Amino acid sequence: MHLVEGTSHRWRVLLADDHAVLREGLAMLVSTQPDMEVVAQARSGREAVQMAQKLKPDVAVLDVSMPDVGGAEAAEQIHESCPEVHVLALTRHADQGYLRRMLRAGAAGYVVKRAAGEALIGAIRTVAGGGTYVDPSMAGALVARMIRSPGQDTGGRKRPALSEREEQVLRLIAWGKSNKEVATQLGISVKTVEFYKAGALEKLQLRTRTDILRHALAEKWLSEEDDPE
Repeated sequence: MHLVEGTSHRWRVLLADDHAVLREGLAMLVSTQPDMEVVAQARSGREAVQMAQKLKPDVAVLDVSMPDVGGAEAAEQIHESCPEVHVLALTRHADQGYLRRMLRAGAAGYVVKRAAGEALIGAIRTVAGGGTYVDPSMAGALVARMIRSPGQDTGGRKRPALSEREEQVLRLIAWGKSNKEVATQLGISVKTVEFYKAGALEKLQLRTRTDILRHALAEKWLSEEDDPE
């Protein structure tokens, strides 16, 4: 385990992977970013949970396959004990089963190792800002599997209708925008964004970023023509 002093103006990142060479390489990559710093490196899932609870980093990057405590279990423990820590899964498994398992465990993002590099840096920034990131190579299959009839919950009951502003806010959040970015784009205050977000989540009975992503996929909000960029 390696610790460094943190600074308040950077995203604080915990890296967890049992392969030392890869972990050190990722640490070097992250450390070169002007807005990031690696505050800890863990060699196992158990270490990752302990360090996340102790240091409260902004982002915990977890390998899915680690000794003693796997990535999904570590993600669940971190999500439960320190929900302010955003979990990002990093794995060689381009597999929908692993992806769904990590999302259910509370991960806010999923990056395939073969795409690590710029994709990882972008994913860290996205989840640190409150957004959700799914590796583009897997997003299409995720949509196909998770899609269901718009406006219906799992029991077939009609969902309460969102106001226009509530839907605008939730759509932008689903696209990975932070509350501040949503406020800027809509020309409203961050507190107003939080108000509409809370109202939408209550109506739809959603709780996590994963819930928002699932709803967005079900409502077909994530097509290219709807990209807020």
